[in-house]
Amino acid sequence: MRVAQVSRPNGPFELVERPVPTPGSREIRIKVEACDVCHSDAFVKGGGLPGLTFPRSPGHEIAGRVDAVGPEVTAWKVGDRVGVGWHGGHCFQCEPCRRGLFINCVNAKVTGASHDGGYAEYAVVPFESAARIPEGLSAVDAGPLMCAGVTTFNALRNSGARPGDTVAVLGIGGLGHLAVQYAARMGFRTVAISRGADKAQLARELG
Repeated sequence: MRVAQVSRPNGPFELVERPVPTPGSREIRIKVEACDVCHSDAFVKGGGLPGLTFPRSPGHEIAGRVDAVGPEVTAWKVGDRVGVGWHGGHCFQCEPCRRGLFINCVNAKVTGASHDGGYAEYAVVPFESAARIPEGLSAVDAGPLMCAGVTTFNALRNSGARPGDTVAVLGIGGLGHLAVQYAARMGFRTVAISRGADKAQLARELG
């Protein structure tokens, strides 16, 4: 399979051939259909995250279909549409995991950092890191929701704001343009804040 990898911190991307990986007992293999670029991928490329080893293939906004499952995996089957984001797996055993706070796992894995990500034709990930993608949502549209989408949605969901309240979104970039859309559809009076007027029309169109 073709893989875009970085062989050393701050090294260039290299397009290489690797064998198609076999999933472990609690892993799934995804045939990648889309993988978006996130600013955090630059930290991986630069070696800026703890515990990184190289070569590494970044990418944590993955969308595709399950291609193979490990022998202990029952939650997914071949052909399922799935996405994977920053959260690349958890241990199920630490205190946060036992409380259901998997995102706070003390042994958490990061997709594209702890293990190779989606800058490849196939990606092998822990089964618990995947989320189902509904039919009708394209892989290209689903990819950004795995990271930027989850980030902005949870910020609004946990903000305490209620329909009719005013919500300000600072910056109309990769995350902000999603936040504006979520906020409008959640019933908030949405105010978009940007450094200039060049995105004013876009903000109005988004909500």
